Amino acid sequence: MTQLMGRPILGLPSELDSRSPLADLLAGVRTALLTLSVVAVPVFGLWVLAPYGDDSAQGAAGTAFGLWLLGHGAPLARGPEAAPVTITPLLLTVVISVLLVRAGRRLAQRARGRGFVRWRSPLAMYAGYQLVAAAAVAQCADPEAALCSRAVPDLLAVAALTAGTLGYGLWVGLGRPGQLPRLPLPEALWPSDGAEPVALRALAGWGAALLAGGGAVFLAAVLLGSAGQSAQRLGGDTAGWLGLLLACLALVPNALLWSAGYALGPGFTVGAGSHAGPLGTRLGAVPDFPLLAVLPERRGADWHLLVGAAPAAAAVVAALLLGRAATRWSIPQTAVVAAVTALAAAPLGMLAGWSCGGALGVRRMSELGPVPWQFGLAQSAWLLAVAVPGALLARWWHTRGGPGPVVRVRAGAYRLVCRLAA
Repeated sequence: MTQLMGRPILGLPSELDSRSPLADLLAGVRTALLTLSVVAVPVFGLWVLAPYGDDSAQGAAGTAFGLWLLGHGAPLARGPEAAPVTITPLLLTVVISVLLVRAGRRLAQRARGRGFVRWRSPLAMYAGYQLVAAAAVAQCADPEAALCSRAVPDLLAVAALTAGTLGYGLWVGLGRPGQLPRLPLPEALWPSDGAEPVALRALAGWGAALLAGGGAVFLAAVLLGSAGQSAQRLGGDTAGWLGLLLACLALVPNALLWSAGYALGPGFTVGAGSHAGPLGTRLGAVPDFPLLAVLPERRGADWHLLVGAAPAAAAVVAALLLGRAATRWSIPQTAVVAAVTALAAAPLGMLAGWSCGGALGVRRMSELGPVPWQFGLAQSAWLLAVAVPGALLARWWHTRGGPGPVVRVRAGAYRLVCRLAA
């Protein structure tokens, strides 16, 4: 009895802190339903405010499931012609990804005390999420539905996003085990003290600053364009205004990336045969939608070239981040790290350009958004042109000798910029 009372209760059998596969399966279902509620609540709210006679609760549920699948990057179709709908509302994608990452972190934190992850739990949670995805695909399988699903591509899209975000949450929850592989370059060109995290931070700073610049370009386009007039024409009753507002909000991240593509130079397509960019714009007929009403009129190159200041400023941020760490590197190493960072921006830019574009129909609306390879290569070009010499200049600044009088005057402002960039 004394031995029994002296043992810690929480450490009796290890089975007490384990979960059954059914519990993890239900946790995955609960996570999927939580992400689905982000879409279903506003959709059913609009349905209650505007209960049209030809609409039903089943139709509203099909719309909610369809939008949920779109948020995972799943391709859908609409209408009797099965017109493709492949443009992803990235705001839904961001919300879904955040919730999945949080679920993965909770799962990892529960398993950290055991020293390893029992893969049975992540797989069971993953399977539970896919069950809800299968139900959503089945709900939208009717060809007459507002958004018709495509079974295999939709399930693959949901499976890919779930695996990536849930796996990232597990990795973060476990304390980011492992190290980034070192590039197979000689030490004379690549530092041996770990330049990979610095390059990742520079890429993150570049991406955040580029999005901020895209936001500035988008805001200027909204103020100078006719988005308000388009909203007044389309908005009717309360449900119409709210639906229009939610649709615009869901596509704001897409608009930011489109604006970033505009500032980078290649621009973006707005339907087959139409293009918007700082070097010139040619537009055909576009749908009457507030976000499309901010597009510039048909013209050639003019003062719109000033938008190039946005990627230039973003490249300066990346250069400052690289330059602060380059004090322990040689000049060739600094140049190579900056060049590798610039080249690494290309595939990431291609992925971003692909994710923010798509189609809203056939023929005229079959191409929307930036061309992925142009979007990615333009980012590498800006970084090679600005960030590489900027990193070398920042390195010289940090490793210089005694500052002269002009240097002392500007030193405070430069340190402030470095702190903000970090």
